[in-house]
Amino acid sequence: MDNGAVQRTQAHPTMNTPSRFAAVTGAGSGIGRACALALVQEGWSVAVLGRRAEALQETARLAGDAAARVLPLACDVARDDSVAAAFAAIERDFGRLDLLFNNAGGGLGAKTPDLVTPAEWRSVVDANLNGSFYCLREAFRIMKAQQPQGGRIINNGSISAYAPRPGSIAYTATKHAVSGLTRTAALDGRPFDIAVGQIDIGNAASEMTERMSQGVPQADGSTRPEPRMDIQCVVDAFLTMARLPLSANMLFVNVMATKMPFVGRG
Repeated sequence: MDNGAVQRTQAHPTMNTPSRFAAVTGAGSGIGRACALALVQEGWSVAVLGRRAEALQETARLAGDAAARVLPLACDVARDDSVAAAFAAIERDFGRLDLLFNNAGGGLGAKTPDLVTPAEWRSVVDANLNGSFYCLREAFRIMKAQQPQGGRIINNGSISAYAPRPGSIAYTATKHAVSGLTRTAALDGRPFDIAVGQIDIGNAASEMTERMSQGVPQADGSTRPEPRMDIQCVVDAFLTMARLPLSANMLFVNVMATKMPFVGRG
């Protein structure tokens, strides 16, 4: 999308019946797709955002008979114009937004800081930090203006914000920053009934963590495989947050593979 505009990947019917409306970024695979489909199963209408239109279409197809409640929107969260266009489409099609799962992001292979190029640094900052802010900003705008006012925003953080891995300076720095977004937005949202929380995930089985089963660098200089948990564990934790009334908030939630190297020395 050279002009940065949102691209609707399929026609979507006008919503005429009362419903709850959500947006999930990075919904073309992994955690984003799994959480988006879980919301659909619970009766939500869900806008699924991501860079790959074909992957978003597959997410909609996997919703089965509920596919009519899935709105695929090809969007690059690293571009503010693309994000603004996507959320304008959500406003037009849904009329409101009750939940944003700020999930899109990525990282680099393990590298010491001197080997990270400025372009690589910017790419991670653009996706993980700027993209999270752009989406949060648009969700705030909609949630403040709609009636009834309010909604919930869940940011996908990482346990790397508390215990970084070797060679992960760009990813870890941006996840620290996402925690700052969460804390500040949680305060800023109070007058408008906007609840903001964060889910910090450790080693969910997905495409992104496949390499962990083969071995990843450890703090003691070794390379070892790490346990992973079923992605449904993340979905269950996410749904617990999403189901809360706006009068309650889970500010930070940590869900992790029990035996992964996180607590204590490694």
